Amino acid sequence: MAKKRFLRPKKSVQRIMNAVLLSASAFMLFQVGTEVAATIELRQQLTSAQGQLSELEDENAALVQQKEKLMDPDYVRSYARAAYMLSKEGEQIFYLPKTDEDE
Repeated sequence: MAKKRFLRPKKSVQRIMNAVLLSASAFMLFQVGTEVAATIELRQQLTSAQGQLSELEDENAALVQQKEKLMDPDYVRSYARAAYMLSKEGEQIFYLPKTDEDE
């Protein structure tokens, strides 16, 4: 029985194939690295956007609550009197000095 001999490619062809495979592997690793970096950046942006959304939802809820209060005429009167020192007709406003207990 004769031994089967495997044909080996010439060394120059083998070196070219190795270089092509190495280049393809390096390119693919670079692409994966780029995608991982983009994913990390997008996750950071998402986290930031979710935080801003939460803050805006809280601010919106507070503004809606204030809007509802401002629809009440009694609240508007008391708010104006307190914030702008408005008085009723015939009423006098006195400014009292602050004491240590007030602070």
